[in-house]
Amino acid sequence: MQRTRWILAAAIAAAFCGTPAMAATPAKHGPDIGIDLAGIDHAVKPGDNFFDYANGNWLKTAQIPADRSSTGTFLKIFELTEKHTADLIRNAGASHPAPGSNARKIADYYAAYMDEAAIAKHGLAPLKPQLSAIDAIASKDDLARVLGSGLRADVDPINATNFHTQNLFGLFVTQGLEDPSHTIAYLLQGGLAMPSRDYYLSSDPHMAAFRTKYHAYVVALLKQAGIADAEAKANTVVDLETRIAKAQEGLIESQDVHKANNLWTMADFAKKAPGLDWAAYFKAAGLDGQKQIDVWQPSATTGLAALVGSQPLSAWKDLLTFHALNAAAPLLPKPFADLSFDFYGRTLQGTPQQQPRWKRAVSATNVDLGDAVGQLYVQKYFPASSKAEVQQLVKNLIAAFDERLDTLSWMTPATRAKAKEKLVTLKVGVGYPEKWRDYSTLKISADDPLGNHLRAVKHEYEHQLAKLGQPVDRGEWWMTPQTVNAVNLPLQNALNFPAAILQAPFFDPKADAAANYGAIGAIIGHEISHSFDNTGADFDAQGKMENWWTPADEAHFKAATQRLAKQFDQYEALPGLHVNGEQTLGEDIADVSGLTIAYLAYHKSLGGKPAPVIDGLTGDQRFFLAFGQAWRSKIRDAAQRQRLATDVHAPAQFRALTVRNLDAWYPAFDVKPGQKLYLAPDQRVKIW
Repeated sequence: MQRTRWILAAAIAAAFCGTPAMAATPAKHGPDIGIDLAGIDHAVKPGDNFFDYANGNWLKTAQIPADRSSTGTFLKIFELTEKHTADLIRNAGASHPAPGSNARKIADYYAAYMDEAAIAKHGLAPLKPQLSAIDAIASKDDLARVLGSGLRADVDPINATNFHTQNLFGLFVTQGLEDPSHTIAYLLQGGLAMPSRDYYLSSDPHMAAFRTKYHAYVVALLKQAGIADAEAKANTVVDLETRIAKAQEGLIESQDVHKANNLWTMADFAKKAPGLDWAAYFKAAGLDGQKQIDVWQPSATTGLAALVGSQPLSAWKDLLTFHALNAAAPLLPKPFADLSFDFYGRTLQGTPQQQPRWKRAVSATNVDLGDAVGQLYVQKYFPASSKAEVQQLVKNLIAAFDERLDTLSWMTPATRAKAKEKLVTLKVGVGYPEKWRDYSTLKISADDPLGNHLRAVKHEYEHQLAKLGQPVDRGEWWMTPQTVNAVNLPLQNALNFPAAILQAPFFDPKADAAANYGAIGAIIGHEISHSFDNTGADFDAQGKMENWWTPADEAHFKAATQRLAKQFDQYEALPGLHVNGEQTLGEDIADVSGLTIAYLAYHKSLGGKPAPVIDGLTGDQRFFLAFGQAWRSKIRDAAQRQRLATDVHAPAQFRALTVRNLDAWYPAFDVKPGQKLYLAPDQRVKIW
């Protein structure tokens, strides 16, 4: 899901591609062509490295901002959105809104976050109740209650198995895998403060170096909090986290939804995962009324519970104390925040400079009061005309996908019928949700930033708990309107396209159609195709886990996708470090499929007329260049390493190479055998 655009010299562009097959009268176009012609590097052959060809001149001069781990098209649109939301947040209190109103909450949240003097004055006092509860743990029953009271819902909406929590477990609430009519609770593994288990277990020298620096960070944070024996306690923390990492399941295994279908009754937990007092845990978590819970990673749940039973209370108290300090550090006095940034930003991401406080305040407000800010954002920055245009574009892409289904010779009628049913029932959300989140019960104070955040996280958890056992809301959104991204929700058979991604340079109502289809069209096509990828194929039109492929069709699909996985295995992101094609497979499938459908929809939009040549570029060239420039990116090595270990998306420069699987790309850029990206026709991966 992602990116795009803009301008240069027509004669050079025409020289390397020859005469276009569908050339019409050349037309001059202004800056709205949607392509950055100046960013193209004509010294690179498109068939050798299309990413460098489309972006090479930009890459030569692009500088990653000191407070960022990467830059590119995504950052360009993110920074525009950040500026817009910052203005809205800062002005929220200008008209003296009533106490308790969303505008008042936004203003007070931001003001509290920005008041560094008050934060310094409060010190660790806002964290005292949590630290005192940890210090008072005197039995395994106490430990279970503290662990349960800390359960929270903090899931990456793009990948529910990627759970970002330092709590031992995390909660995810959505419909049942086999019962699409009601919501249920899913328990997911957690417990780590570094990005993934690889950071604890990998033999890679870079990972080993991160572990050394992590230990030093744990020591420093504990010392800053005035905790005695910081060195010894840091040893305990790192040792216990390493044991947790060993108990966790890997990313690829966690992505397998078939392994996640494990409904346990309350009695099952004591039998299948002894060591943790589950009755006390679930009561403290507010889940004691549930008859059953889906355990996403059963072996991890068993292993983590065993650690609760086997490791001494003192070790758990040290771990929980550190995790409490670590999670709160950005909202504690400056020495704590600086330590946190030094490790998570400077060390793990390679980012040399911390963001200005106002940017951090805007980001935090957008997270904890996301829908409140989102309402203001769409009122000012997402006109009805843009929504209507994108909705039409979505319809065109869905129509192209439907037509494509009729042309797939390998697909049997039974599978085709199921696919069409799923396509017809696909619920597409554009811009913003139909129903906004209610923050009326959330207390926000102008002088309690950490308390505001903790209460917001708890408010979100209670919102998720309230959905349990209720009918499924098919229109629920998992992203705010000001999020620069998009998502497919297989269980809801739904798509969310937030307003922020539906603007230039991804989508520009004034730009050439080829650029819009190559950029936002490929993004939309990507999300649509997720309903039919290696995970989407496991869910029917109602979101029930049910494979709707015939055995022959499934065999063809798996064979094609395995070729794609091997294609991505070949890409070397850092010296000696390759992309894991199995890990990124779902996103790579969606890139190929989305680009294919966007290309078909673009040509359908021409109404049978040849595309004009604009600034020396044919329609196909502009389409593929828009796609290649949408993935424009430059990233720091440390950040790249982290993404390779934790992300289900391939690095941007390799996603741009998706073009080599489309037949139309070859004549558009005169790509010949012998060039590095050339694939023989039978080696090009065609899925949809």
